[in-house]
Amino acid sequence: MQILRELHSPDNLPLALTIGNFDGVHLGHQALLEQLQLAARERGLATAAIVFEPHPREFFTPDQAPARLTNLREKLERFAALGLNRVHVCRFDEKLARTSATDFIDALFTRLSARYVLIGDDFRFGNARGGDFALMEKMGAQQGVAVTSMSSVLQDGIRISSTAVRLALGEDKLTLAQRYLGRPYSISGRVEHGEKVGRKLGFPTANIQFKHNRAPLRGVFVVRVRIEDGATREGVASLGVRPTLTPNGRPVLEVHLFDFAQEIYGKHLHVDFLHKLRDEMKFSGLDALTKQISLDVEHAKDWFTQNGH
Repeated sequence: MQILRELHSPDNLPLALTIGNFDGVHLGHQALLEQLQLAARERGLATAAIVFEPHPREFFTPDQAPARLTNLREKLERFAALGLNRVHVCRFDEKLARTSATDFIDALFTRLSARYVLIGDDFRFGNARGGDFALMEKMGAQQGVAVTSMSSVLQDGIRISSTAVRLALGEDKLTLAQRYLGRPYSISGRVEHGEKVGRKLGFPTANIQFKHNRAPLRGVFVVRVRIEDGATREGVASLGVRPTLTPNGRPVLEVHLFDFAQEIYGKHLHVDFLHKLRDEMKFSGLDALTKQISLDVEHAKDWFTQNGH
């Protein structure tokens, strides 16, 4: 899959194109991408998506922006697995925010050689969100570009959306979030050096620092972890601000892998969240923390035994 950092085609390859934030790449997004690929095959086109980085709401109202479900790397990995040929990662800045809806559409048709465009039925774009499906369809008809909208995908009468996934995770409904995503909710990142407190307590952890200040869920979880060399391990993870140790407000994901003693600093981990054990807590000291971690490990192993994993 080709990744480009601008709204420009290096080869003028005719495209079947979609546009959006695709946070979580949930079942609604997956259905849209499947429809895009079907249309591309019928028309002999390559498939491409435009995504924005940062999320527009992170640009306009960073303190009120929703927690991210996927970082850019995770999103691109999902796109590649779903068979997209090309992704344009557009930096969302003041210049792009000021671009009129008509100029944005014109860039799709001319600079990207879009010949088919598929967007969600509620997608808005351009300066002050002035563009919508009707405008793009009208300009497409004038320039010979087919423009189609994608209806919402429902699960038990609920529209599958990034917001619905966040709500499910925020209410600790991991099974419901998994149904919306089509897979367990996951977080990935590189293992960084920490203060090694877990190792001193007898429970070494792999630490993953968040690039963003908010996480869509918090607590202690049963997890399954894929290491970049392909190994899969079971474990228990704490996701939060570590109130007992360093209450600085920065979320950290700490993963303890069962029966594992390898050095994995710098390696990329993919962590699937399977079940919540408890909320994050502040303990009176390290002895109380150690006792609780031991119980968390015991309960997580019991969960794997009972659930046949």
